[in-house]
Amino acid sequence: MSWLDRIPLPHLLLIAIGLGLAPFSPEPHLVEKLRMLTEGTLQRPIDIFDLLMHGTPSLLLVAKVIRLVLVKKGGQEGQ
Repeated sequence: MSWLDRIPLPHLLLIAIGLGLAPFSPEPHLVEKLRMLTEGTLQRPIDIFDLLMHGTPSLLLVAKVIRLVLVKKGGQEGQ
């Protein structure tokens, strides 16, 4: 996962926040699409695409943070 390691954490954080909250009014797309997913109304291809587009940066951010924690934890065990 070296490609994930090359993405700077601050950039990924800004992208995740920006796309996760866009558009800011009346309701962020990510919140709307997650609500639709839980209600079972996420059926149109454009809505699924929106969920993927707005949710992917957040998933990448979570994966990067988990990877950073595991690498840091693994490096401390050998000391």
